[in-house]
Amino acid sequence: MTQIEELERRITAALDRIAQGVEAFDQAPVPEPAVPEADPAELAALREALSEEQLANAQLEERLRVLRQKPDSPAPDLKAQLAAQSESMTTLDLDLQHLRRANDMLVSTIQELRAALEENVGEPNLINKAMLAELEALRAARAVDAAETRAVLDTLEPLLAEASKHTAEESV
Repeated sequence: MTQIEELERRITAALDRIAQGVEAFDQAPVPEPAVPEADPAELAALREALSEEQLANAQLEERLRVLRQKPDSPAPDLKAQLAAQSESMTTLDLDLQHLRRANDMLVSTIQELRAALEENVGEPNLINKAMLAELEALRAARAVDAAETRAVLDTLEPLLAEASKHTAEESV
């Protein structure tokens, strides 16, 4: 009987300690999460991408203005070129938006991982989440590169075709 009483006393003491710990945990102030500092390299890259997009947009607008000033309507070939360029620019814009979302996800995951490590709590799911976010960011960056390349090619192909056409006419 004394063993049962001893066990009851130990269990009661343990439950009291747990209750005190829970109360202390509930009353502890929750620190405000720090606002992440913007990465200067990422900002510079995004500004550069924006300026490139603005330049490409200005060039397309100028070409469109010139085409509208011509008395006769553009050839169907030119319409197809403009449509292809517009489509490639739209694809590029979508890929840039995807890249921004992937980078935002990566930053938030890294902050969660950093907070867990500061508390000496190694959480494998946060490490996996960070790795997945980094992979997604890399995929998005690769898609942006491909879209930029396609946009440049869509712009250069008609110019090269016209240049080779003029070269062939001059040699005749």
